[in-house]
Amino acid sequence: MEEHYVDLNCDLGESFGAYTNLMETDKLVLPYITSANVACGFHASDPVTMKKTVEKVLENKVNLGAHPGLPDLLGFGRRNMNITAEEVEAYVVYQVGALQGFAHSYRAELHHVKPHGALYNMAANDLSLAEGICRGIKSCGENLILIALYGSCHVEAAEEIGIPYMCEVFADRAYTDEGRLVPRSELGAVITNEKEVAERTVRMIKEEKVKSISGKDIQIKADTVCVHGDNPKAIIFLKYLNQKFLSEGIKLKHN
Repeated sequence: MEEHYVDLNCDLGESFGAYTNLMETDKLVLPYITSANVACGFHASDPVTMKKTVEKVLENKVNLGAHPGLPDLLGFGRRNMNITAEEVEAYVVYQVGALQGFAHSYRAELHHVKPHGALYNMAANDLSLAEGICRGIKSCGENLILIALYGSCHVEAAEEIGIPYMCEVFADRAYTDEGRLVPRSELGAVITNEKEVAERTVRMIKEEKVKSISGKDIQIKADTVCVHGDNPKAIIFLKYLNQKFLSEGIKLKHN
């Protein structure tokens, strides 16, 4: 059986203040992933949550990454905003720098940066915003990896600015015919069946294809697979995926 290697990432540290419900989920998720994207205070989290999350990520020997978003706690960073590339660059530097501070306090380094929510989706279609993200990342560290959506402006900007990147696929999200994520407001945008999640993920890794929400086969590239940590079935998905990967000859890759 041919072997395939893939990174498995999850968005963590998205509790905030008194709302600590996700902290227990984070602890359960960590043994099943290879990379963690830690919220940096704009769309979720706070300094204490960031510190605790960084500590847990490092204890589990998982790649530590920053998960910068739009300054929108009320909307969990999932609402579009009218912002400039200059503002985006500053947002990224501010948030990545904050998480680097916690990483350095444990004598650790950041591995990657993955934009969150609306920032991720807006930049996928807007080269100027994607360039702002990449400039911000580069100024924080030449070796920081951008987690990028395949075929999007993320990849174009990373190549232009000169930063490393990994192409990401989503285990629990539906795709449009153009290879973008279906908006969460639309029916079928979030996939809830663990068997479907696993089967489509294996196909994305092995065949580099996925069926869009309309049933069209589209090209994809899976360097890393995301399962959303705030999904109520996150731990179920991750356990199922780990078992499925094992049976399919797919090995988790620690970069």
